[in-house]
Amino acid sequence: MSEQLHRDKSGATLGMWLFLLTELILFGGLFLLYAVYLARYPHEFASGGKELNVVFGAVNTVVLLTSSLLAAMAVTAVQRGAPRTSIRLLLGTIGCALIFLGIKYVEWNEKFGHDIYPSSQRLIKGPQGESVFFSLYFLTTGLHGLHVLIGATLLGFVAVRVQQGRVDSNNNSWLENGALYWHLVDLIWIFIFPLYYLIL
Repeated sequence: MSEQLHRDKSGATLGMWLFLLTELILFGGLFLLYAVYLARYPHEFASGGKELNVVFGAVNTVVLLTSSLLAAMAVTAVQRGAPRTSIRLLLGTIGCALIFLGIKYVEWNEKFGHDIYPSSQRLIKGPQGESVFFSLYFLTTGLHGLHVLIGATLLGFVAVRVQQGRVDSNNNSWLENGALYWHLVDLIWIFIFPLYYLIL
Protein backbone atom coordinates (compact mmCIF):
# COMPACT_ATOMS: atom_id res chain seq x y z
CA MET A 1 0.00 0.00 0.00
CA SER A 2 2.81 2.44 0.92
CA GLU A 3 4.57 1.61 -2.36
CA GLN A 4 1.38 2.44 -4.28
CA LEU A 5 1.06 5.76 -2.43
CA HIS A 6 4.70 6.53 -3.24
CA ARG A 7 4.12 5.85 -6.95
CA ASP A 8 0.93 7.93 -6.97
CA LYS A 9 2.68 10.81 -5.21
CA SER A 10 5.66 10.65 -7.57
CA GLY A 11 3.37 10.67 -10.61
CA ALA A 12 1.32 13.57 -9.25
CA THR A 13 4.47 15.57 -8.49
CA LEU A 14 5.91 14.93 -11.94
CA GLY A 15 2.61 15.93 -13.54
CA MET A 16 2.56 19.16 -11.53
CA TRP A 17 6.14 20.03 -12.52
CA LEU A 18 5.30 19.46 -16.19
CA PHE A 19 2.25 21.70 -15.81
CA LEU A 20 4.34 24.38 -14.10
CA LEU A 21 6.78 24.19 -17.01
CA THR A 22 3.97 25.11 -19.43
CA GLU A 23 3.09 28.05 -17.18
CA LEU A 24 6.69 29.21 -17.20
CA ILE A 25 6.72 29.00 -21.00
CA LEU A 26 3.53 31.10 -21.13
CA PHE A 27 4.82 33.88 -18.90
CA GLY A 28 8.32 33.53 -20.33
CA GLY A 29 6.84 34.35 -23.73
CA LEU A 30 5.20 37.47 -22.29
CA PHE A 31 8.47 38.55 -20.67
CA LEU A 32 10.30 37.97 -23.95
CA LEU A 33 7.71 40.10 -25.75
CA TYR A 34 8.22 42.76 -23.08
CA ALA A 35 11.99 42.71 -23.68
CA VAL A 36 11.56 43.09 -27.44
CA TYR A 37 9.29 46.11 -27.09
CA LEU A 38 11.38 47.60 -24.29
CA ALA A 39 14.35 47.68 -26.66
CA ARG A 40 12.15 49.39 -29.24
CA TYR A 41 10.41 51.92 -26.94
CA PRO A 42 12.70 52.45 -23.90
CA HIS A 43 11.58 56.02 -23.16
CA GLU A 44 7.86 55.26 -23.57
CA PHE A 45 8.15 52.20 -21.30
CA ALA A 46 9.93 54.30 -18.66
CA SER A 47 7.20 56.94 -18.94
CA GLY A 48 4.50 54.29 -18.62
CA GLY A 49 6.18 52.76 -15.59
CA LYS A 50 6.05 56.11 -13.81
CA GLU A 51 2.24 56.00 -14.12
CA LEU A 52 2.12 52.85 -11.96
CA ASN A 53 1.80 52.98 -8.18
CA VAL A 54 5.03 51.59 -6.72
CA VAL A 55 3.51 51.41 -3.23
CA PHE A 56 0.69 49.15 -4.46
CA GLY A 57 3.22 46.97 -6.26
CA ALA A 58 5.55 46.77 -3.24
CA VAL A 59 2.72 45.94 -0.82
CA ASN A 60 1.47 43.22 -3.15
CA THR A 61 5.00 41.82 -3.32
CA VAL A 62 5.16 41.57 0.48
CA VAL A 63 1.66 40.05 0.55
CA LEU A 64 2.60 37.32 -1.94
CA LEU A 65 5.92 36.56 -0.23
CA THR A 66 4.02 36.20 3.05
CA SER A 67 1.46 33.94 1.39
CA SER A 68 4.21 31.68 0.04
CA LEU A 69 5.68 31.37 3.52
CA LEU A 70 2.27 30.44 4.93
CA ALA A 71 1.73 27.84 2.18
CA ALA A 72 5.12 26.25 2.90
CA MET A 73 4.33 26.20 6.63
CA ALA A 74 0.97 24.55 5.87
CA VAL A 75 2.77 21.69 4.12
CA THR A 76 5.14 21.28 7.07
CA ALA A 77 2.21 21.32 9.52
CA VAL A 78 0.45 18.47 7.71
CA GLN A 79 3.68 16.47 7.51
CA ARG A 80 4.03 16.86 11.28
CA GLY A 81 0.47 15.71 11.91
CA ALA A 82 -1.07 19.11 12.71
CA PRO A 83 -4.04 19.44 10.32
CA ARG A 84 -5.75 22.27 12.21
CA THR A 85 -2.63 24.39 12.03
CA SER A 86 -2.32 23.58 8.34
CA ILE A 87 -5.90 24.69 7.70
CA ARG A 88 -5.31 27.99 9.50
CA LEU A 89 -2.16 28.58 7.47
CA LEU A 90 -3.99 27.77 4.22
CA LEU A 91 -6.75 30.21 5.17
CA GLY A 92 -4.03 32.79 5.80
CA THR A 93 -2.64 32.13 2.33
CA ILE A 94 -6.10 32.54 0.80
CA GLY A 95 -6.55 35.75 2.80
CA CYS A 96 -3.31 37.10 1.33
CA ALA A 97 -4.58 36.19 -2.15
CA LEU A 98 -7.76 38.19 -1.53
CA ILE A 99 -5.74 41.16 -0.28
CA PHE A 100 -3.58 40.96 -3.41
CA LEU A 101 -6.62 40.89 -5.69
CA GLY A 102 -8.25 43.73 -3.75
CA ILE A 103 -5.18 45.94 -4.18
CA LYS A 104 -4.99 45.00 -7.84
CA TYR A 105 -8.67 45.95 -8.27
CA VAL A 106 -8.05 49.36 -6.68
CA GLU A 107 -5.01 49.88 -8.89
CA TRP A 108 -6.80 48.89 -12.08
CA ASN A 109 -9.79 51.03 -11.14
CA GLU A 110 -7.47 53.98 -10.67
CA LYS A 111 -5.99 53.43 -14.13
CA PHE A 112 -9.42 53.20 -15.75
CA GLY A 113 -10.37 56.42 -13.94
CA HIS A 114 -7.41 58.15 -15.60
CA ASP A 115 -8.37 56.77 -19.04
CA ILE A 116 -5.41 54.39 -19.04
CA TYR A 117 -6.41 51.03 -20.45
CA PRO A 118 -6.01 49.26 -23.82
CA SER A 119 -7.70 51.20 -26.66
CA SER A 120 -8.52 54.18 -24.42
CA GLN A 121 -8.56 57.59 -26.09
CA ARG A 122 -5.59 58.78 -24.07
CA LEU A 123 -3.39 55.85 -25.17
CA ILE A 124 -4.61 56.00 -28.77
CA LYS A 125 -3.65 59.67 -29.00
CA GLY A 126 -0.37 59.19 -27.10
CA PRO A 127 2.93 57.60 -28.12
CA GLN A 128 2.61 54.11 -29.55
CA GLY A 129 5.20 52.71 -27.15
CA GLU A 130 3.17 53.81 -24.15
CA SER A 131 0.11 52.06 -25.54
CA VAL A 132 2.17 48.89 -26.01
CA PHE A 133 3.47 49.15 -22.43
CA PHE A 134 0.01 49.34 -20.89
CA SER A 135 -1.38 46.64 -23.17
CA LEU A 136 1.36 44.31 -21.95
CA TYR A 137 0.83 45.48 -18.37
CA PHE A 138 -2.89 44.71 -18.37
CA LEU A 139 -2.38 41.41 -20.20
CA THR A 140 0.39 40.21 -17.89
CA THR A 141 -1.08 41.37 -14.58
CA GLY A 142 -4.56 40.25 -15.62
CA LEU A 143 -3.31 36.78 -16.48
CA HIS A 144 -1.34 36.68 -13.25
CA GLY A 145 -4.40 37.80 -11.29
CA LEU A 146 -6.36 34.93 -12.84
CA HIS A 147 -3.65 32.55 -11.63
CA VAL A 148 -3.90 34.03 -8.13
CA LEU A 149 -7.66 33.38 -8.17
CA ILE A 150 -7.18 29.81 -9.43
CA GLY A 151 -4.46 29.16 -6.85
CA ALA A 152 -6.59 30.48 -3.98
CA THR A 153 -9.50 28.29 -5.11
CA LEU A 154 -7.21 25.26 -5.31
CA LEU A 155 -5.84 25.88 -1.81
CA GLY A 156 -9.39 26.31 -0.51
CA PHE A 157 -10.26 22.91 -2.00
CA VAL A 158 -7.14 21.41 -0.38
CA ALA A 159 -8.05 22.95 2.99
CA VAL A 160 -11.43 21.17 2.82
CA ARG A 161 -9.66 17.88 2.09
CA VAL A 162 -7.35 18.44 5.06
CA GLN A 163 -10.38 19.07 7.27
CA GLN A 164 -12.01 15.87 5.99
CA GLY A 165 -8.86 13.91 6.78
CA ARG A 166 -8.29 13.06 3.12
CA VAL A 167 -4.96 14.93 3.17
CA ASP A 168 -2.66 13.93 6.02
CA SER A 169 0.99 13.20 6.78
CA ASN A 170 0.89 10.01 4.70
CA ASN A 171 -1.09 11.38 1.76
CA ASN A 172 -0.32 15.04 1.15
CA SER A 173 0.42 15.30 -2.57
CA TRP A 174 -2.63 17.54 -3.08
CA LEU A 175 -1.25 20.02 -0.57
CA GLU A 176 2.34 19.84 -1.82
CA ASN A 177 1.28 20.36 -5.43
CA GLY A 178 -1.08 23.18 -4.46
CA ALA A 179 1.79 24.87 -2.62
CA LEU A 180 4.08 24.36 -5.62
CA TYR A 181 1.53 26.09 -7.85
CA TRP A 182 1.26 28.93 -5.36
CA HIS A 183 5.04 29.38 -5.24
CA LEU A 184 5.01 29.70 -9.03
CA VAL A 185 2.38 32.44 -8.79
CA ASP A 186 4.63 34.23 -6.31
CA LEU A 187 7.73 33.73 -8.48
CA ILE A 188 6.03 35.21 -11.54
CA TRP A 189 5.07 38.33 -9.57
CA ILE A 190 8.71 38.70 -8.45
CA PHE A 191 9.51 39.23 -12.15
CA ILE A 192 6.47 41.39 -12.91
CA PHE A 193 7.10 43.89 -10.11
CA PRO A 194 10.54 45.17 -11.19
CA LEU A 195 9.80 44.93 -14.92
CA TYR A 196 6.75 47.16 -14.75
CA TYR A 197 6.92 49.15 -11.51
CA LEU A 198 10.65 49.80 -11.14
CA ILE A 199 11.58 50.44 -14.77
CA LEU A 200 13.77 53.52 -15.20
